[in-house]
Amino acid sequence: MSTDKSIRRIAIVGTGVIGASWAALYLARGFDVVATDPAPDAESNLRKYVDEAWELLTKVGLSPGATPDRLSFTSDMRSALSAADFVQENGPERPDFKIGLFADMDDIAPAHAILASSSSSLTMSVIQSRCKHPERCVIGHPFNPPHIIPLVEVVGGAKTSPAVIEQAMKFYTSIGKRPILLRKEIPGHVANRLQVALYKEVMYLIEQGVLSVADADDAVCWGPGLRWGIMGPNLQFHLGGGTGGIKHFMEHIIAGLSPLFDALGNPNITADLKQQIIDGVLREAGPRSVEQLAKEENEMLLALLRLREQRAEAKPAPK
Repeated sequence: MSTDKSIRRIAIVGTGVIGASWAALYLARGFDVVATDPAPDAESNLRKYVDEAWELLTKVGLSPGATPDRLSFTSDMRSALSAADFVQENGPERPDFKIGLFADMDDIAPAHAILASSSSSLTMSVIQSRCKHPERCVIGHPFNPPHIIPLVEVVGGAKTSPAVIEQAMKFYTSIGKRPILLRKEIPGHVANRLQVALYKEVMYLIEQGVLSVADADDAVCWGPGLRWGIMGPNLQFHLGGGTGGIKHFMEHIIAGLSPLFDALGNPNITADLKQQIIDGVLREAGPRSVEQLAKEENEMLLALLRLREQRAEAKPAPK
């Protein structure tokens, strides 16, 4: 894995779960990482997260020179950003806060540094609105947890330089991520919109008494979810078209799905529905804590990623 040689020092702004996960990944890729967060227990929580993540990251494979010892922490953002080549921001999802934070970061960071936000809902056009150098600001939204799941959604704002977007795409690729380029801004970006669209229908089906909470989960993870871990819905429907592929699907099958599009529901999210889902999820989880479930998920994700890598390596080279 060849990383971008122009980027050596990463600054992490905000060390909650997302920021800590990013820090662990950047350390595993052999960078110097300096993190900053004003919370009283931020440093101890960050180092605990990195230590716990390191076992999995070691299994994934560490880059030369990778060590948790290359992590430093300061509560002073000016000190953290003063020598950064790349900044990964992970602050609260509030427009006023994010706008002010980016204006401050823009004043502090060296002129060559890229300022990337992990924002899951705000657009960069809003975030960069008070920056003196908005051209270097870009969204680099990960899918949680960033140190395991490869997806990063990259999208610029109205004033972001195309060259910065290209550099961010190349950088994320160089550290083993799978960046996708969004050609226009949209609230919530893409992956979360897809996730929410599915969950909207799950809630509707539960509300309508079609199935239980646990059966709704089984319907996804033992059905299409298994296939989505291999290829996305467009390629899946290419397979669904048989020997005629996606052309046959679009010409002969898609029309039959139109009534189903119209039948998809809008749940009425009442207190009773929320409690029904809470009760069902707790029954499904049983004695397993959130931490135990997350550990199980991460181990399974790692196994799937290994399998996909082995499959990719086994493919014959194109002639």
